[in-house]
Amino acid sequence: MKTTLDLIKGIHPGLILERELQKRHVSKGQFALSIHEYPQTLSAIINGKRSMNTALAIRIEEALGIEEGFFMTLQVFFDIREEKKKLSREKHPDFSKFRPALFWDTKMEIIDWNKQKRSVIERVFDRGNFTEKKEILNFYGHDAVKEILNIKN
Repeated sequence: MKTTLDLIKGIHPGLILERELQKRHVSKGQFALSIHEYPQTLSAIINGKRSMNTALAIRIEEALGIEEGFFMTLQVFFDIREEKKKLSREKHPDFSKFRPALFWDTKMEIIDWNKQKRSVIERVFDRGNFTEKKEILNFYGHDAVKEILNIKN
């Protein structure tokens, strides 16, 4: 069974804080002032424009009776998710091997090549030429392509 943390891992802590305040019918501004924080700072965190810091997380957790370290743990998991997204965008096949018409409906630079692996492989093997198929085989590996295309040895 998954824990609450497993379910919300990767979500910005501001979103969880906002839901917690709504559940308790507490206004953001009043809450910010009650923990000696500027309302603008709390709003920036809630809107995901700013990261949670340790000192603020402790004050929030104490005021709301939430387990110590909860919001900083969420922040760390969020940061990890964002870094993984960044790294996956940097890791991609050689764009020069693809005709623009193959990915006519999207910019290749914004494709998440890991998350959208199935769609990419299916598209290239359905519409691609030899060079494009070869690049996808090199990028993902023969086993991954075989598995997605249900090719038996």
